[in-house]
Parts: sequence; structure tokens; C-alpha cells
Amino acid sequence: MGFVIAIDGPAAAGKGTLSRRIAQTYGFQHLDTGLTYRATAKALLDAGLPLDDEQVAEKVAREVDLGGLDRSVLARHEIGEAASKIAVMPSVRRALVEAQQAFSRREPGVVLDGRDIGTVVCPSSPVKLYVTASPEVRAKRRFDEIVAAGGEADLDAIFADVKKRDERDIGRADSPLKPADDAHLLDTSEMSIEAAFQAAKSLIDAALKEI
Repeated sequence: MGFVIAIDGPAAAGKGTLSRRIAQTYGFQHLDTGLTYRATAKALLDAGLPLDDEQVAEKVAREVDLGGLDRSVLARHEIGEAASKIAVMPSVRRALVEAQQAFSRREPGVVLDGRDIGTVVCPSSPVKLYVTASPEVRAKRRFDEIVAAGGEADLDAIFADVKKRDERDIGRADSPLKPADDAHLLDTSEMSIEAAFQAAKSLIDAALKEI
């Protein structure tokens, strides 16, 4: 059993950037669990299958290859919209949680980031981080990312989308977004990624010493 670092938080809080850096620093494998839902959604879209048939979605979810998740492809807006529809299906969540838990057993360790890692997927993780930031800051980050990539964006529309996603993630009955009781809170609203990384690193180093 490897060492598991669980990182949760809302969209655009910085948990993905932080997770990838932590994984690289410690030589651990990284899994963005949100991509597993997006990969399932993309497979359904590619095959022309319905997004409202839970039995079909579960079957596809059980066939997702966690080693072939391409962030650049899966980041497309229409895939994200489709993923949000299947992510509320209990049997789809169960199938993907099982796959994520299998991934978490890889040696020498893993970093999993998502919405329910510390509460549902790996509740016994020795290090749990909840990375958050204000909706205004997260919307501005998403806006800046799109513009920097040469795209066009509407800040007000992005802010509304961030708020809508928060409400959906926090309000769902199955595995709602919330910090684990023993998670360390990192609010990155006014914190650089370097400061967040150093705070996380001190917690991880302390936990590793106790093994």
C-alpha cells in the first residue's frame, strides 16, 4: 500500500497545479479524479450513447483506462457539461470510486485530487488537504487561463458557472463536496502557489516521518 495524499476543493482553487507539483516532488503518481468522469462522458459522447441512462453510463465507467487520461482533450467545455450530468449517478460514482481506490494502492505513493477524496475515496489518507479560494478569485483565474491560451471569455459568465458548479457539487446527495473533518484548509485566495506548496510540503514531510 502506497502513501496517499488526498486533495479536495472546488473548481479553479489551484488543487490541480498543487497536486501535480507535489506528485513530481515526491515521485508519486497523480490522478485528477475529475478526469475519470470526463473520460466516461467523452466515451458516451463518442459512441453516441445517451447521457441519461445510468446503466449504460456505469458500464462505460467500468471500462475507463486511468492510464490514458488526456487533460487537453478532456478539458473541452461540452465534455465538462456531459460529465456533470453523469457525475450525479450513484452507480457511476461507485464504479469510478472503485477504480480510483485501486489506483490509490500504487507504490510508492499517490496524489489524488478531486471533490470527495478525503471523505469517500481515501478517508484514511495520512494527509488530507482542502484547497479553496473565493468564487471571484477562481472565476478570474479561469478567465485569465482562457485569455492566455488565446481564447475569448466572459468573466461574468465564468463567475456564474463557478457558482453553479459549487452549488451542484456541494448540494448533491451522493458524495457532496466538503472538507474531511481532519483536512488541512489551504485558502489560496491571496496565497501564491509557492506558498501553498510549502504549506502542503511541511504537512506531508511531518506525516512521512511518522511512517
